[in-house]
Amino acid sequence: MPEADADAWFASLPGVVVAAGALIADQQERVLLVKPNYRDLWSIPGGICEFGEAPQIGCYREVAEEVGLEITVGRLLAVDWSQPYGTHARPIMHLIFDGGQVDGGDGIVLQEAELDGFRFTAPGELPGYLPPGGLARITGALRAIESGGTVFVPHDPLAPPRHSR
Repeated sequence: MPEADADAWFASLPGVVVAAGALIADQQERVLLVKPNYRDLWSIPGGICEFGEAPQIGCYREVAEEVGLEITVGRLLAVDWSQPYGTHARPIMHLIFDGGQVDGGDGIVLQEAELDGFRFTAPGELPGYLPPGGLARITGALRAIESGGTVFVPHDPLAPPRHSR
């Protein structure tokens, strides 16, 4: 196939947004959550990877930007594919990596432009802080830590789309 044809074919492929986050815990095995100022509920540190950025690099960058921690990005714990904005928008591939353990919140410096706060949350309390998709991803990642594997967290593709960011 000529290079111009290969370039056109590649450009015609559907796109997907890649998001990467880190499951970081404290010594009591509570999960680090952050409160974005543009959402009602909490999430783990992480975000959208830049164009061409490897997910583990994006995870490292986002964690450093959001909470000021320079973590070692560990193994992939959970993978999730969703279409939160409906079938006419690009789907999102969420990847959660093992972010290790930190000793309390001493080294955390919040990115105040995007975040209102942080907290360490016991696994049993996560449903009160996370949206359904985030809860499924994080509980899947916690199962992966216990099992030593990686978890795929499927979502119902017919679920109604989310309309707010």
